Amino acid sequence: MEGKTLYRKIPKIDKLLEEPKIREMEERWGHYLTVEAARRCVNEIRSAAQTGNEQEVEARIEDITSAMEAYLEEYDRLRMQPVINATGIILHTNLGRAPLNKEIVESISGMMSGYSNLEYDLKSGCRGSRYAHFAENICRLTHGEAALAVNNNAGAVLLMLSALTCGREAVVSRGELVEIGGKFRIPQVMEQSGTRLVEVGTTNCTYANDYEAVVTQDTAAFLKVSTSNYKIQGYTRESSIEELVGIGKKHGIPVLQDLGSGCFVDLKKYGLPEGSSVAESLEKGVDLVCFSADKLLGGPQAGILVGKKELIDKIAVHPLMRALRIDKFTAAALDAVLDCYVREADCTGKIPVLEMLSRPLDRLREDAMRLQEVLSIHENVLVKTRIRESSARLGGGAMPEEIISSISLELRPLRISARRMEENLRLGKLPVIARIEEACIVLDMRTIGSEEIQILMEVLPKVMLC
Repeated sequence: MEGKTLYRKIPKIDKLLEEPKIREMEERWGHYLTVEAARRCVNEIRSAAQTGNEQEVEARIEDITSAMEAYLEEYDRLRMQPVINATGIILHTNLGRAPLNKEIVESISGMMSGYSNLEYDLKSGCRGSRYAHFAENICRLTHGEAALAVNNNAGAVLLMLSALTCGREAVVSRGELVEIGGKFRIPQVMEQSGTRLVEVGTTNCTYANDYEAVVTQDTAAFLKVSTSNYKIQGYTRESSIEELVGIGKKHGIPVLQDLGSGCFVDLKKYGLPEGSSVAESLEKGVDLVCFSADKLLGGPQAGILVGKKELIDKIAVHPLMRALRIDKFTAAALDAVLDCYVREADCTGKIPVLEMLSRPLDRLREDAMRLQEVLSIHENVLVKTRIRESSARLGGGAMPEEIISSISLELRPLRISARRMEENLRLGKLPVIARIEEACIVLDMRTIGSEEIQILMEVLPKVMLC
């Protein structure tokens, strides 16, 4: 068929928009996106016409509605949306780390849809501070003198060094020159802050006298960094906080600590070893501590700085403070989470991270049995199921070696591959993120909430039948 004849077959955009199915798309996705999808599909038909392939042109014209819908659904998949975390990793960085309690989200929703006293002092009627709403509670919980918060802990480290050690030296153990996600490296952050790095000790052994041996008039701080995402075992030696504080007091040098994933509770009651307690570090004499709010604390993404008031005051007036400051969403969420810690003797039920850690195995087994039972009553479900013990993890760069006992439902597909089934779960209307182990889908109950179990009881049979 001649090229001109093929081109005449290409539908016009305005005519396409008059079709009932495409009008429905416009109601759902809006005019702009629907037109964009139509133009994209029409351009693909035009490209096929240039090759003179009549069959491909007619096939694409016939399928244009489905092609437009697929394009628009792909747009939805690229947007942020809720997912069910069935991986067993509680602080899953790729899935948003610590989830917030629904009551907390509801409590701050009113402030998000209207105005708030973010930087307004209701008592005086004058301008206030966005940090005043929660700084006092941070101090209550940690016994620090003053506190601030910035957009994340990487920002907190950069700001702390920029304000307190720029142009001078900071001493760090070679075993603590870590890299975390996104190639965030302590040496590079120190360089960016204008601080001169002084390395002491070796990768596996650093002693207190290593720090004292390098003290000069230019030494601005001793920096202690948590090796939160890796662990050195075997022949090791790490100088203690007490030793560093003692040397610091002797020479008038402040001790700064990046805890990475600080917490306010005793993790031993959740079956974990003693965690990075912020209060404990300050009680031992550390001058300033920084840590993430969206890890063990169970709050929104933020980096918290707490410690001596004179140091916090210097940080508060540094130019980077404004560049790294938190927004009203984070300030409101952080205030609400910290309020739970202050009001509740046991805030396990209010902080989802702690609630997931505390779930007994019997409850997890019951959840797995409910899902297994739903699948068993469908005759056409082409999958074998098995409930088994499994290992969950804290994640988020916290306690990399610690294993948390859990229960999983194992799904072995009989007609399709585990990879295909995982894809079906991941690309569903409510994505389910699972693990694949030995040609099986593994759904770890530790990170699946009660309401999500109900959703999975409806979702899984449909996926298993496809």
